Amino acid sequence: MFLNPFTSLTWAYQLYYYLCFRTHRRRSLFESKGAQLTELVSGICARHNYHLLECQPHSNQLRCLVSLQPHEPISKVMQTIKTNSSRECSQQFALEKPVWARGFLAKSVGRVRIDPVRAYLEQQSRHHGYDSPVLPPIYRYRAGQPVTLAAAHASFELNHHLVFATCHRQGVFSSSLGKALSE
Repeated sequence: MFLNPFTSLTWAYQLYYYLCFRTHRRRSLFESKGAQLTELVSGICARHNYHLLECQPHSNQLRCLVSLQPHEPISKVMQTIKTNSSRECSQQFALEKPVWARGFLAKSVGRVRIDPVRAYLEQQSRHHGYDSPVLPPIYRYRAGQPVTLAAAHASFELNHHLVFATCHRQGVFSSSLGKALSE
């Protein structure tokens, strides 16, 4: 018996996204049609192999939680869901076009939350052995206001935690040198 090794994780749905988009001009189109809209979106996701974990229709917006494969770009997924649901809503509910407003919110949701990450980062000085260095304290740079990066159809915050360790963890960086390096 010959087995072919896996070359990709096509079966893994490991990226979770919270999606939200509104009706055109925030019209209340789905007050009594929430169940039908949920069924419609579930069908669209099933046809395109997106795992719809939860769908919350409101009168003027739709909120979803989806699980995607790594090769599926979120912009293409949103385009597919919005385009197909707009067309099918127009036909099924006799709605005038456009159904959805321009743009959407897509926020990645992971198992890691920001509070445990912050707690982890606070413990790193003790873990790496530089909580009581021979020289003055290690310089820590923190942005006062988080910077939001934006592209044509996306915005996100990007955070990094870098640890530079010297040989045998000897304290060689002063606070002024740390500040100069980060600048």
